[in-house]
Amino acid sequence: MTGIFYGSTTGTTEAVAQDIARQLGVPASDIHNVANAAPETVAHYDLLILGSSTWGCGELQDDWYGFLDALKKQNLAGKRIALFGCGDSGSYPDTFCDAVGLIFEALQQTGCTFIGSCEPDGYESIHSLIRNEERFLGLVVDESDPGKTDARIAAWCEQLKNG
Repeated sequence: MTGIFYGSTTGTTEAVAQDIARQLGVPASDIHNVANAAPETVAHYDLLILGSSTWGCGELQDDWYGFLDALKKQNLAGKRIALFGCGDSGSYPDTFCDAVGLIFEALQQTGCTFIGSCEPDGYESIHSLIRNEERFLGLVVDESDPGKTDARIAAWCEQLKNG
């Protein structure tokens, strides 16, 4: 069972969460805004899809701070986690989608398994926390290149379905 948890200030990350849900067949009842979601809700899911936009100089979306602290205290052993984020590589190449990296770093020691890494093909030179080796830690949606968003979401969802 899949649960999608997102934080969104302007609605962009919420829209991406909805697109992911449609493509994966996740019902609306399993899509949660971290602003009002109970962290213990994650216990119901085998796969957690976590998404945040990046703000300021590489910060999480505001609602994620308290939720992430509580999430780290949940039993995540054996859970699969896929990450997605929204950002603007044109204006912020050094912190582009750093929220993805911050969530990854916070949950690394919880016993979960991360899935859904992506090749950085088609992105400009980016030097942020979203890289692990030569791959992105998850789906990164670039607001400075919106014409590629639908295809990137579709490809990432196919990857999640197949693995």
